Amino acid sequence: MINSRVKQASINPSRLKIQNLAQFITTNSQSQPYHSHHSHKPTSKSSPKTERPHKPTRNLLRKPIPLLADLKQIHDPDEAISLFHDYQQTGFKHDYPTYSCLVYKLAKSRNFEAVETLLGYLQAHYIRCRETLFIGLIRHYGKAQLVDKAVELFHNMGSSFNCSHSIQSFNAVLNVLVDNGRCDAANEMLRSCSKNGIWLNSVSFNIIIKMWLEKGDWEMAHQVFDEMLEREVEPTVVTYNCQIGFLCKRGDVEGGKSLFQDMIRKGKKPNAVSYALLMEGLCFLGKYKEAKKLMFDMEYQGCKVKIVNYGVLMTDLLKRGEIGEANNLLVEMKKRRIKPDVVIYNMLIIYFCKEGKTIEAYRMLVDMQIAGCNPNAATYRVVVDGFCKTREFEEGLKVLNAMLMSKHFPRMETVRCLILGLLDKGKVEDACFVLEEMEKRKKRFDFDSWEVIVKDSCSSDRSVSRLLDELVF
Repeated sequence: MINSRVKQASINPSRLKIQNLAQFITTNSQSQPYHSHHSHKPTSKSSPKTERPHKPTRNLLRKPIPLLADLKQIHDPDEAISLFHDYQQTGFKHDYPTYSCLVYKLAKSRNFEAVETLLGYLQAHYIRCRETLFIGLIRHYGKAQLVDKAVELFHNMGSSFNCSHSIQSFNAVLNVLVDNGRCDAANEMLRSCSKNGIWLNSVSFNIIIKMWLEKGDWEMAHQVFDEMLEREVEPTVVTYNCQIGFLCKRGDVEGGKSLFQDMIRKGKKPNAVSYALLMEGLCFLGKYKEAKKLMFDMEYQGCKVKIVNYGVLMTDLLKRGEIGEANNLLVEMKKRRIKPDVVIYNMLIIYFCKEGKTIEAYRMLVDMQIAGCNPNAATYRVVVDGFCKTREFEEGLKVLNAMLMSKHFPRMETVRCLILGLLDKGKVEDACFVLEEMEKRKKRFDFDSWEVIVKDSCSSDRSVSRLLDELVF
């Protein structure tokens, strides 16, 4: 029965709109009493602990919730609420796991009005929530630049939701403030942490060090680092790496090496990123050979070479147009059984498209798929753009087809360029296909784009009646 409802929700996505959520949960609250988690009571008296051969884990005791699996299949928030309602209609009683799943779904789609409605319900009915829910919401608020909402939620966790703060939620808010340029507020929050009963850890200091480094203030960053040591908070590899990276990016490789050695003296083992940052600094100074030598030396120090190290070398080679050496580096990676990732392939594809070598770019796209590396949206977008620039619009359409099958969609400027190019070559059917795919995905041109397309389609003597039908109807 539920499976049929999933299909129905997919077919009819607007059946229950977001604005009806408040009415739905009001109805739901009348039919279900307070509860937080499903309890699992034994059917018989428990044996003494000494007689138990094995204590089942919490995951084995917890009953599976089909709704959680079904919600993963749905991306549209309206459909998610509709499915949520359908389960309730069958007698299913929602509690924290299902409510939190819906909250995450809505937050990810940035429908914060619906999120607030659900939070109000959770608060009013005393449904106990875990801190992980609020950490996730704080991060989503931060991504949407709703900084004040994130801070407010953090402060309301205890008073409104009976959920105590920890250093994890504190760090989440601190990071949101820093990422959104609220440096004064971040500093104030850091200084008042003791009032909230929170003891700072290395992550807290790393966030503030990152803040000062992004502002280019090395002195303040180093002061925070010194304070970290004074408070006897153990620096991590990340603490050192962000400082090494800052120094190397401004050309002070010797300063980076000094910190690198200090990290080793303090008993912290450098990782692949530590070496990559030094390699990047050497490449910045034009010392490619030294950077490559350092990559091989790191293995003798017991640190395994990773893709990030090859990525530094590949970036430098392509900047200097050394495509032959870059291809050799790719072969070398494969020989050493280091599988190139989508970032490495994208570097090469971007280079080929920039040079107008779209055939090589397309061949690289095919090669990466054969190697088992899935292209991402950027991969397809660059290749389609490349074909449009070289006016190979039919080839671009082929890549667009593959892109659509991978559930990605190009930028609207790319789509407009492709449609205009297809029309210019008399490929009206293909142009209509692109328009139809836009409609399926609810993509829209602005007025200026439509004006350009209509003028172009009407300015020649080719038959464009079907295209005009698509534009009008």
